[in-house]
Amino acid sequence: MALSPKLSKAQIASVYYHSKFDYPLTFSDLKKWQADFKVGSTKNIKVRTKKISKEKYFFIGGDQAINRRIKRQIQSKKKLQIAKKAAVFLKHIPTIKFVGITGSLAMFNADTTSDIDLMIITTSGTLWLTRGISLVLLKLFGYNLRKSGDKIEKDKLCLNLWLEETDLKWQQKNEFIAHEIAQINPLINKDKTFERFLSKNSWIVKFWPNAVKISKPPSGSHPEGEKIPRLQSWSFIENVAFKLQYLYMKKKITTEVVSLTRAQFHPAK
Repeated sequence: MALSPKLSKAQIASVYYHSKFDYPLTFSDLKKWQADFKVGSTKNIKVRTKKISKEKYFFIGGDQAINRRIKRQIQSKKKLQIAKKAAVFLKHIPTIKFVGITGSLAMFNADTTSDIDLMIITTSGTLWLTRGISLVLLKLFGYNLRKSGDKIEKDKLCLNLWLEETDLKWQQKNEFIAHEIAQINPLINKDKTFERFLSKNSWIVKFWPNAVKISKPPSGSHPEGEKIPRLQSWSFIENVAFKLQYLYMKKKITTEVVSLTRAQFHPAK
């Protein structure tokens, strides 16, 4: 094991940031997740390296962090199969335009007890109707869903982030949220919805300039700044679906974000 004095301040900042999430970086990770923000003084931070199976890991702390990452990669592969199976099922709901993995599983860093966080983007004016239908069908077809207050969350689907295609722009901007967005792993992506989502949140490259490639929305999609009309024909049913679900969850709402066009049940800090 040796120190790595050749790393730049930006690279050291990245190693330091990811160490808070118990995530040693390989060399390719280090290039992708090079940081572009200050984490305080990096002068006295000692970044270590270690070679395992031809991979060099950059990390802070004990060697056990590397062993944990390797184990979590194996555990994450099993959870990924569950997520993919659920995504194929959700794909058949016509008002769902995007399904993606978020959280620790998106980084292949989920432990055994972790749930499976999913982000879903719906057609305009159908978020709450789509959410209600999705949860009912998933339950009927035997999928384990995580509910508020569950003590055991292992391998349960947690559909905790819902966005309508009219409301893709994130208001809070910091390195944590930027990372959460940049690490999203798309499973279902209709009509270049994910590309539009990234375009609306292009500010993330100010924190992680190499993490994702953001280009202008392709021709035929809704260009930046264009207001997407909400489906008025569904407005009555959608409002009823929203009110019923809101009444059910009202007593449980604390810091969650709930509106007609957005539902964040585990909002980023």
